[in-house]
Amino acid sequence: MKHIILGTAGHVDHGKTSLVKAVSGIDTDRLKEEKERGITIELGFAWTDLPSGRRVGIVDVPGHERFVKNMVAGAGGIDIVVLVIAADEGVMPQTREHLEICSLLGIRFGLIALTKIDMVDEDWLVLVQEDIREFMRGTFLEGSPILPVSTVSGKGVPEFISVLDEAIARIPDRADTGFLRLPVDRVFTLKGFGTVVTGTLISGRISLGDNVDILPGMLSARVRGIQIHNENAPAAERGQRTAVNLQGVERSAVQRGDWVCRPGVLEPSRRIDAAFIHLGSAPRPLKNRSLVRFHSGTAETISRIILLDRDQIEPGKEAFAQILFESPVVAMSGDRFVVRSYSPVRTIGGGGVLDPLPGKHKRNSGRVLQDMDTLERGADLEKALVILDRAGFAGASETRLSVRAGLHPEKTREAIRRLLAEKKAVRIESDGERFVSASVYRDLQESLVAAVKAYQARFPLKPGLSKEELKSVRGAPDPRLFNAALRDLENGRRILVEKDMVRTPDHRVELGTELQEIREKVLRIYLEAGATPPSVRDVLERFERKQSVMDVLNVMLKEGKLVKISEDMFFHREALEKLKSSYGDLLKKKGKAAPPDFREITGLSRKYIIPLMEYFDTAKFTIRVGDYRVLRSRG
Repeated sequence: MKHIILGTAGHVDHGKTSLVKAVSGIDTDRLKEEKERGITIELGFAWTDLPSGRRVGIVDVPGHERFVKNMVAGAGGIDIVVLVIAADEGVMPQTREHLEICSLLGIRFGLIALTKIDMVDEDWLVLVQEDIREFMRGTFLEGSPILPVSTVSGKGVPEFISVLDEAIARIPDRADTGFLRLPVDRVFTLKGFGTVVTGTLISGRISLGDNVDILPGMLSARVRGIQIHNENAPAAERGQRTAVNLQGVERSAVQRGDWVCRPGVLEPSRRIDAAFIHLGSAPRPLKNRSLVRFHSGTAETISRIILLDRDQIEPGKEAFAQILFESPVVAMSGDRFVVRSYSPVRTIGGGGVLDPLPGKHKRNSGRVLQDMDTLERGADLEKALVILDRAGFAGASETRLSVRAGLHPEKTREAIRRLLAEKKAVRIESDGERFVSASVYRDLQESLVAAVKAYQARFPLKPGLSKEELKSVRGAPDPRLFNAALRDLENGRRILVEKDMVRTPDHRVELGTELQEIREKVLRIYLEAGATPPSVRDVLERFERKQSVMDVLNVMLKEGKLVKISEDMFFHREALEKLKSSYGDLLKKKGKAAPPDFREITGLSRKYIIPLMEYFDTAKFTIRVGDYRVLRSRG
């Protein structure tokens, strides 16, 4: 079923609230100050059943210039607007500003109510209607019906309701992202119930018992109750005005501008990418980095506009921009927003969100501007690919891709399916929850290969680069992505992974003449020392080029000529094998051996005996049982 929200717009004291009361029977001015001053200050809410049987929610907005921010907070979920113009005054400043705001917010359907007709004569009424038609040229209300009404006498009200009913029947269903998003426009408490928030559900569905997040404050709550037009309901859908009783959150922690949404779907951000429109009615050009008031959903946030391809934007022009916020904003690609100047306050522009979670951009970057153009005008597949490229090594889940590209989950799944089929994306988790673009994946692979080659060129005597060192290349990618890249590179024979070391298949450790000479001297030292080799430190002290000696030692360890017993003790393999053979004979004869037994057959001091016996344990030749060692295998 199609749910429609009707909103009012227009200058102060032009009869918006009176018209709502005439149509619905509900007085939306509920505050004492509103009653005393005779003007709407806060948002008002009502509903009515039209002749067709369709129930329509109504948002009545304030018209005074001091309360335009409240008007913007109520206009975001409107499907059709009634622009109210008093016959005795005609088009006024807030008539213009409200119409611009409705246009910036993407409202495309509306009627014009010409109120207070009982205060003017027929000739004046004709002139006012001509002025209104002229004023509407080039706007989304051009050609819309102008309906004269008097809320005092009731004249024209039945006709207005009839035309409204017909207009609503022609409004197509608004696209639904599928994600629960309720911008909070009012918060209060009810005795015995606790915190209640109200808003127009702009997408998705909310049901009793749902767990929800309240953003940007990162709060969690449970839906305890739902009302639609003062009637209890099990659920509410997109396009319905609803009140939600939240359990587990204090009234003081929630405010207008917050969002009620599904856990884990949306993320607050300090910046967005946007297509910005500078209104032709703006008094002056807008300079890069100007301080402005950003209105989205029901929130107002102080921000700066970073123009990405110019130093200022003239009135009536459009540009791509990145908007930086003083406090986090919650948005989704495709959201509309309004921008008002910081001081003096007036509406100067607005536009649409292209990416709610972008990184920082360089200005005047052709790639950035091209991506922005794709996000604004591109096909679903193209938008998804831009977001995956932007997501980098972190990748994106289906949900995050939907939010950043502004796609319904079904369209996101189809885009991912095609990207995988066309090898433009790579799945990086077996459960299919995250994806990276193929270009990012290839870039990572090339970076890893280049890092390995560079390391080998710098350290030709080392067998390869450790995985941990390699992982630090290009900002420590996700372990699953890193391992997948290594696996694919190894399958393609571009690298070899040996335990914790990575090298290219053609990498060979080759010693030059000078290092060969060092190798021979080192080999002679260990051969002559036999079962009592010097410490590594002592070996290094015999040479001037200590690093070269250490490199040679590592090569000999890799070759197997030397065996590492401890950090400071290496043995020549032949000497070690003789000791092992004697040790094995002893254990076979006696069945077990302690350090004194080992000393008895070798004559070695404790300095060598303890490290050697621990080495043989580690090498799985022996096993320790209490104070003794026994052969691990007697075969």
